[in-house]
Amino acid sequence: MDAAFTAEQDEIRRTLHELLAKHCGPQDVRSAVRTPVGHDAALWGRLAAELGLPGLALPEEYGGVGCTTAELALACEETGRALLPSPLLATAVLAAPLVAALGTDAQRSDLLPLIARGERTATLAVPGTSLALALGLTGANADGEWAGGGRAGGVQAKRAPDGAWRLYGEAGQVLDGHSAQLLLVAAHTGGFARSRTLLFVVPGDAEGLRRTRQTTLDETRSQARIQLRDVEGELLGDGGDFIDVHGALAATGRTAAACLAAEAVGAAAEALERTVAYVKEREQFGRAIGSFQAVKHRLADLYVQVQAARSAAYYAAWDPGAGALALAQGLDALRSAASEAVQLHGGIGFTWEHEAHLYFKRAAADELLFGPVHRLRGHAADQAGLFGPAAAEVPA
Repeated sequence: MDAAFTAEQDEIRRTLHELLAKHCGPQDVRSAVRTPVGHDAALWGRLAAELGLPGLALPEEYGGVGCTTAELALACEETGRALLPSPLLATAVLAAPLVAALGTDAQRSDLLPLIARGERTATLAVPGTSLALALGLTGANADGEWAGGGRAGGVQAKRAPDGAWRLYGEAGQVLDGHSAQLLLVAAHTGGFARSRTLLFVVPGDAEGLRRTRQTTLDETRSQARIQLRDVEGELLGDGGDFIDVHGALAATGRTAAACLAAEAVGAAAEALERTVAYVKEREQFGRAIGSFQAVKHRLADLYVQVQAARSAAYYAAWDPGAGALALAQGLDALRSAASEAVQLHGGIGFTWEHEAHLYFKRAAADELLFGPVHRLRGHAADQAGLFGPAAAEVPA
């Protein structure tokens, strides 16, 4: 494995870093999250027009850049460093790969170019608080129980007499669900006895769709509750018996985990850098607190943890199968870096006027949404068979 980045990858990282450094400082972040859409629409337009960010990992035939998961992960590392509020995760990491994997030729041709150009934002809506399970990160998703059950709960889809699909139900904690122009809604079909989970395309302005932005711990990740009352949806794909919705969700989950791991590493590295800069300036007893041995040891340990998480994230970008473990390590590193940032900044670390609390809230909210860490690791261990019958036969 060659761990060196190509000139193109370095250029993506550098260009994005410079753009975000100018237009996504802490004050810009606070202003963006208070807009109706929850992000800076003008900046998102520039990221789409100048860098092709929404279509970075989409094929060129659909207007994308044609890059791989590695480039998308590097971009996420930079957006994580700046805590950029944007539709990137919901649109490019979750929704677009599902359209590419499951959509018909006509659906891919209609939807993906709009997403790639940044003219449409999209998101994935699953019932309840089951996003991590639906993506196969914290458990097997094949049984469909994450979708709320076949008789009640979740979202139900039924065919109307005219042949159209009608959706009923609700889903919470939908990333950018209040502003996305396109929703991929996971819904049950076939009744209780033959229940089956499929994905449906629902326009953001569909009649009968109600969307409510939720108050979240991490304001930089907008979430919403969506309610569907006799909403017409278009089945994603041809609906054949062999369409593998759960497999596509799991594959998307592996890629998403790699991108989220890189994003967490970017945030952790920035929190560490800001803390190191602060302890060099803050004086106590006539000397900088960074000169105290105890502080040096804490920051040195944290540096090693962040670098280890970065190595895991880069490996997962090359092999998304390791995404869940890389995500667990990235979330651990971010939680540690954010906690140390708050403590070493002293009394100002958890005030609204200081940015340290933003990283702390991102760490806590991400683990609630995509973890917890012990389940990420536990499911990865189960998949590897570490605790199966074969492991029991290994002599102590």
